[in-house]
Amino acid sequence: MSGAVFPLLGLSRHRMGTDGVGITTLAAAAGCPLHCHWCINRDLLSKAKAENVTPEEFLERVRIDDLYFRATGGGITFGGGEPLLQADFIKEFREICPEEWKITVETSLFVPRNYLAQVIDAVDFFVVDCKDMNEDIYRKYTGEDSSVMEENLQFLLQRKEAESILVRVPLIPGYNTEEDQKKSAEKLREMGVKRLDLFEYRPL
Repeated sequence: MSGAVFPLLGLSRHRMGTDGVGITTLAAAAGCPLHCHWCINRDLLSKAKAENVTPEEFLERVRIDDLYFRATGGGITFGGGEPLLQADFIKEFREICPEEWKITVETSLFVPRNYLAQVIDAVDFFVVDCKDMNEDIYRKYTGEDSSVMEENLQFLLQRKEAESILVRVPLIPGYNTEEDQKKSAEKLREMGVKRLDLFEYRPL
């Protein structure tokens, strides 16, 4: 083991139908490279104090739901923040957790390519929040360049079965339209995406 730790903000147990197959436990990580306008975790990410846990310490905390995971085909979902920033940890955790557990990562894919490559074989299911496939809309909403996300998504599609990748395309009030959302979905399908989740942000 390399001594990797996960900046844990919190755990949410017994989730079903929202973060992968079966019953899952969501582990939220601190840290995100994007600056999204409607960030649901902004206050949590900026104010909460993360607890750094090792793979072994984390396993002891989530082992309590082992029977649920095995019985339903569920497991651990790493979210955030941006969990791929913790690629070392995810890879090491995969090596010590029960092989029956499924590992899901909810990611923006806005990370250096080597982070994604490091975990690609350790993760069973990816949930990608692409924001929008229009470069101008993406930059206006996130403050960053969409090419990193798009290139990483293409890399992912070349190395994982399409059924193991869900791409979420939000309708974001004040930033994109239903037509923009439809165009994003069409472009994603052309790239090889099979599973799409089209939904609307409802900011308070």
